Amino acid sequence: MTHHEANAFTHHASAGPSGEEQVTLRGPADLADALPFLLGFHPDDSIVLVALHGPQGRFGGRLRMGIPQAAEDWPEAGDQLAESLATGSERRGERPDGVVLFLCQDPAAGASGRDVMERLRPLAQRLRVACGRLDMPVFEALCISDGRFWSYCCPDPRCCPPDGTPLGVPGTSVMAAAAAYAGIQVRGTLRQLEARLAPLGETRAPGQEGALDRAASVLVPRVLGGGSAAVREETLTLLSALMDRLRAEPPIADPLAADARDDGLLTADEAATVIMGLQDRVTRDRAAEWMEGPEAGPALRLWRALARRCAGAYAGYAAAPLTLAGWVAWSTGDEPSARVALGRALRADPDYLFAKLLHQACNDGMDPEQLRRCLRRERADQAVHGAVHAELARTEPPAVQPSRTPGTGTPGTPPPHTGAAGAGAGAAPLCPRPGGTTAAEPATGEPAARSAGDEDSALRPAGDEAASPAAAPDGPAAPPVRPADRRGPRRCRPGPAGPGAPRGGRDGRRPAPRARERGRPGRREWR
Repeated sequence: MTHHEANAFTHHASAGPSGEEQVTLRGPADLADALPFLLGFHPDDSIVLVALHGPQGRFGGRLRMGIPQAAEDWPEAGDQLAESLATGSERRGERPDGVVLFLCQDPAAGASGRDVMERLRPLAQRLRVACGRLDMPVFEALCISDGRFWSYCCPDPRCCPPDGTPLGVPGTSVMAAAAAYAGIQVRGTLRQLEARLAPLGETRAPGQEGALDRAASVLVPRVLGGGSAAVREETLTLLSALMDRLRAEPPIADPLAADARDDGLLTADEAATVIMGLQDRVTRDRAAEWMEGPEAGPALRLWRALARRCAGAYAGYAAAPLTLAGWVAWSTGDEPSARVALGRALRADPDYLFAKLLHQACNDGMDPEQLRRCLRRERADQAVHGAVHAELARTEPPAVQPSRTPGTGTPGTPPPHTGAAGAGAGAAPLCPRPGGTTAAEPATGEPAARSAGDEDSALRPAGDEAASPAAAPDGPAAPPVRPADRRGPRRCRPGPAGPGAPRGGRDGRRPAPRARERGRPGRREWR
């Protein structure tokens, strides 16, 4: 009796999103053939762990990681992968009862698949020990290389020959038929998916890097000089024009030809301008609204093309377009491509928060519809914002400066209406802020204070102007501050003791409250 016969177990893999159809996999040959359908692509140079649940070995969560090049990193990688699989499965509600392990790597020049299998044997053993320590026994460990597979768990040469077993012809297995029926696609190899997001080659990279230098020298001073809002709108306008240009060209089935055609539709300066503009968080969030319907396809092509343009010293700038590419892929149901794009975004910038959140949500099996609803509301708020400002610009009279009584220096009665940029007493907030909150636009020419952690919040909360007439050009002017007022509020000296004695200063009267300036211009607090 062979190892596999003595430890007979059946793997049930869902053949569709509903989970109602099931496919029974028996033996290592079926497992090796099912791997691309479990991930959505052919993994190369990868460690893959698949959780098993229940007595029949139902497939659960999958975990993939590149094989570390240095053998001294294998113990740490094995412990981290086993722990990640256990904790990830527990978050989904069920701890694994077992694991299936795959090591996938093509041989180097002059080597064979068997050489790869023998070289990776210590890594397989380390992973088996790490999973067993967490009560997740490895029921099968396979090495797939050069069109063959080997089992690390079966020593019987009758079922697992030393030279390996050839893989089946693609598309002829039971799993392939079930996947085709369920609409599950295998999108090439992992290397092919990553090549669509990799930077340009050496021939075109220097020219693109020079364009990025020019764009940075123009846009960065404008942003630092207070022109971030104008740069934001210009970037979104250019992005929309580029999407229209891509939409006019129909998709091409061959991925390499499609990417080459899209690269030719963008000039180096156009790509550099929008790449620099996407480094602004608000611009990136506005661009994320193109995630469904007829906008999704051109947007995904655009984000891939921009990620390829982040060359040389600007490789880290690819985090924004890569994250947008991952978001659109996930939103449209292409989870394998989404994971690849988000993984590359985190390699470009490990601290990129948007990529980290999306990657975690995608791996936890969250429904992207929750985020789509938020972005739809944001788009609706932006539409209302634009309509309100257009209507105000059409109907409101220009702002009127406050009148003063001749010879007295005192302000007269303010006009009943302020301009679109004014904020009189009781004025309602006009401008929706990113994220759904609202705020009144600054009432003066002075820059408003920025709030901590918000790189674009140059708006002050509604109501400050109403509480501070000095901040609004249409309100009464504040009384002049005398030199003595700079010393702050006057302290009261104690009066004579005893019942009925007056309290306060020497004359028994309390000093009048004085306005004390605090914080940003136009805001006053009373003591």
